Amino acid sequence: MSINRKIVPPILNATDFTFQLADITQAQLANGMPFYYLNAGAQEVVNIELVFDAGTWQQHKPGVAQAAASLLKNGTTKKTALEINELIEFYGANLKCGASNDFANVNISCMSKHLHHLLPLLFELLTESIFPEHELEIYKQTTIQRMQVSLKKSDFVANRKIDEYLFGYHHPYGFYNNISDIQAIETKDLREYILQYYSFDNCKIFLSGKFNDGIIKDVETIFGSSKWNDSDAIIRNEFTVTPAEQKKYRITNDKNGVQGSVRMSMPFIKKAHPDFAPMIIVNTLFGGYFGSRLMSNIREDKGYTYGIYSYLYNNKHEGAFGISTEAGKDVCEATVQEIYKEIEILKTEPVDTEELQLVKNYILGGLVGDLDGPFQIMQRWKNLLLFGFDKSRFDSNIEIYKTITPAQIQELANRYFIADNFYELVVV
Repeated sequence: MSINRKIVPPILNATDFTFQLADITQAQLANGMPFYYLNAGAQEVVNIELVFDAGTWQQHKPGVAQAAASLLKNGTTKKTALEINELIEFYGANLKCGASNDFANVNISCMSKHLHHLLPLLFELLTESIFPEHELEIYKQTTIQRMQVSLKKSDFVANRKIDEYLFGYHHPYGFYNNISDIQAIETKDLREYILQYYSFDNCKIFLSGKFNDGIIKDVETIFGSSKWNDSDAIIRNEFTVTPAEQKKYRITNDKNGVQGSVRMSMPFIKKAHPDFAPMIIVNTLFGGYFGSRLMSNIREDKGYTYGIYSYLYNNKHEGAFGISTEAGKDVCEATVQEIYKEIEILKTEPVDTEELQLVKNYILGGLVGDLDGPFQIMQRWKNLLLFGFDKSRFDSNIEIYKTITPAQIQELANRYFIADNFYELVVV
């Protein structure tokens, strides 16, 4: 049967589609490590990621979490930084190490046929890194130089200070490194941190791509047959949020600058809260994408900024909601007032059905890309598992995105968007 090209095919909304998150294999290695893998895809490529509860939340000394992750590939008992980099380049691989507020991750992506050569190197980095003094000195010099340049920029200062006001300077989410903190980092700090927190009993492994059973056996043999970096019981830090009493701040950072940075944040619910998923819709409508109300008003209509966004913090232990933009010095205060105006409109006027449908299509349409290919599917699973969720969370979120109503959005806006709860900062 031929297709009649003169007939326009039906145009469907994203809410008309069914979304399914492909299953993965959830296993446990002999030493107890959780191991998640997805063998799929058309290309002979693979990605393996080890995730540790070793972000700034766990560090015992300022700057150690980021420094340890950054310098992990800069020398072991067997190889220099140059030899490590040459080996990675030889196999055409990509090695990334990083640390966020809650987690640290070590990630290798390469052609499937080369992974069995690189897994021993990955294990060597985790168990035999020595953090050479000269590599640490280079890291400290470059980090300090970068910080000195960044401190002259209003957006850098604003990002540091708003979280301090919201969580408190001594809380991991509100703390920021100073030059003296970087200078004080020592090799022994990094070695101790790796041995304590980059260990078999503080790690989850995520493997995705197209690979043979030999890769699974290699992972089991290399990472699961011993209690590597075994040390005393891991200390799980606990912190109390100590927000600033004052809510409004104005900082002059560069008298000669022409641009200022506006930041507004408030405490918010955590990811596990039942209102978190519907608030993703509310946030997207308000300021979470390029067609949002904040963007339409403050960028398109007023011309105060090139871009303005609102967002839900992606933290494990504490929730927060934020708004961020850069604007001309002379319109920063007007920008703040327009933000409050948009909040009031969202609270007092029901959302138009067509506007809401556009937001739903945007969010659900973005999910299509997140479910296309093994790497994207595993990333979605990783985000669920690291926060203690399972597949039912994904399914329930989809249902919420599809069915939320204007009345529910208005009710949520009134429940959570309380003007007096915002910490307000302008840095010029």
